[in-house]
Amino acid sequence: MMPPRETPEDPQAVSTTHLLLIPSYNTGAALFETVRAARAAWAPVWVVIDGSTDGTGAAVQALAERDPELRVILLERNRGKGAAILAGLDRAAEAGFTHVLTMDADGQHPAGDIGRFMHASMLAPDAMILGQPVFGAEAPAVRVQGRRVSNFVADLETGGAGIGDTLFGFRVYPLAPLRRVMRSTSWMRRYDFDAEAAVRLCWAGIRPVRLAAAVRYLAPSEGGVSHFRYGRDNVLLTWMHLRLASTGLLLHLPVLLRLRSCCPSPGAPAAPSRG
Repeated sequence: MMPPRETPEDPQAVSTTHLLLIPSYNTGAALFETVRAARAAWAPVWVVIDGSTDGTGAAVQALAERDPELRVILLERNRGKGAAILAGLDRAAEAGFTHVLTMDADGQHPAGDIGRFMHASMLAPDAMILGQPVFGAEAPAVRVQGRRVSNFVADLETGGAGIGDTLFGFRVYPLAPLRRVMRSTSWMRRYDFDAEAAVRLCWAGIRPVRLAAAVRYLAPSEGGVSHFRYGRDNVLLTWMHLRLASTGLLLHLPVLLRLRSCCPSPGAPAAPSRG
């Protein structure tokens, strides 16, 4: 296992190892608040505009022109969340980053926890830090209850390795293993990204560390934007689990047994250190 990295004490320091990556597709004004909150908590921050047609690409580029620690990657057409993240991973690998925290652009994820998650990753650089959602009263019941099926099946697929919630995308990934498993398949490019990434990384021997984090569902009047389509996206998840369950558990059982027997997850101090 890699030793924890030495990190500077200066809260304004720019990380050379841990990057914050925000994929965005037609998020509207919510994107700007997310970017402002993310930049207040971390540097550097990269935004991947996934073929948006709402004008946010040009607007966030204007912000980046005044902020050297904000970078914008523009994709010509929408390919899906996973594809946008992979585009960011490729560029991040070229820039020498080792870890990436993924964060949704719509304001659901807690910017105040960015430092805590990054620091947990620095304590356990060989692990993936998986957010476990704490839902508020405003969370749609269909979303809260529906994800339990995906979580249950993924637990079977990983032999109870400890993923917890499969669909909460507020996570810190080791960059190289994630990029490697994504390049090994043509899947993981859309809504299936979060769940399949966690399962395949467990199969690759990456230990999950779970941290609780609040999730907020914004109403349309608050600028909330959702591209979730119940029928389409649940069909995609069902097909994903059929693929994984039919080929994965027995093949990767020795790795999963080692994961289950490994040491407990490290603590996660709240201080936002930067590597």
